[in-house]
Amino acid sequence: MQRKIFGLAAALATSSVAFVGPAIAADIPCSTAKLIVPWKPGGDTDLVFQVVSRAINESGFKPQLQLVHISGQSGNKAAKELKGSKPDGCTLMAMHESQITTYLAGRVDFTWDAFDTVSLLTYTPSVLGANSKAPFDDMKTLVSYAKKNPGKLGVGVTTGSTSQFFNLVIEDQTGTEFKYIPYEGTRERLTAILSHNVDVGEMNILTAKKYIQEGSMKALGIATEKRDPLMPDLPTMKEQGVDVTYGLNRGVVAPKGTPADVIKHYEEAFAAAMKNPAVVKHMDDAGTWIVYKNAADYKAFLETSFAQHLKVAKKIGMFKG
Repeated sequence: MQRKIFGLAAALATSSVAFVGPAIAADIPCSTAKLIVPWKPGGDTDLVFQVVSRAINESGFKPQLQLVHISGQSGNKAAKELKGSKPDGCTLMAMHESQITTYLAGRVDFTWDAFDTVSLLTYTPSVLGANSKAPFDDMKTLVSYAKKNPGKLGVGVTTGSTSQFFNLVIEDQTGTEFKYIPYEGTRERLTAILSHNVDVGEMNILTAKKYIQEGSMKALGIATEKRDPLMPDLPTMKEQGVDVTYGLNRGVVAPKGTPADVIKHYEEAFAAAMKNPAVVKHMDDAGTWIVYKNAADYKAFLETSFAQHLKVAKKIGMFKG
């Protein structure tokens, strides 16, 4: 997988992007299509799709894409909105593994296959971060602390989402017990860590690097097979005896029953965007990798991902079905 990065929101105002859009014609009865982001503005998913949608729109692609933020219910409020939308190409949604984990957690009665896949775009590995006053500095000392203080380690999560699933897997691998404190999205969880309202929480490597440099947060470990060149001094969890690899794969889905030519229309637009030099520049050096897959390959990827999550969810007692 080739590493790329998304830039900060401020960088969007200064960049210019252009590419040749797909030649295929599709009957889409709107001049502007909604691209739903299931979280509040300012989070990681929002920043990725700001960059990508800007590139597509500046290419002259029709319909233009408008980001619409529908937060709540760990992303499921947005998912329900998409599920009830017409399959005419006028509504799409950004999606990652939370659409799998919230189903496995029993928070919703549908999962990724309630939609038609369009494209997989990016992958971001998970980092476990801690507030600056936490009485531990790495995974080994965290595990030691958690075992001495069962149920007292405060973890900021979005209930049922990947941020909780990630920590549930860490619990299972280390034989520890955490105290989960719910927040709606990434920004709220980070604020809770920075204000010392929780001990730890999930983040990405760009966020971790920023806060470590400021001295306002600690990075305990990254959930990858090998160290990330962006923070070569940050050990992997495996190096520290915690056998966990995890991250977020962000893609685009459409309402079930969307015509094949409409899917193809968007599929080619997203494929071109992820090759665009300006998008590549935004994605480079921030811990987010471009891992483009077309609709068919994205579907196959989600089938495998669901099976992997289901196996773990059953093991840790998350899934009761």
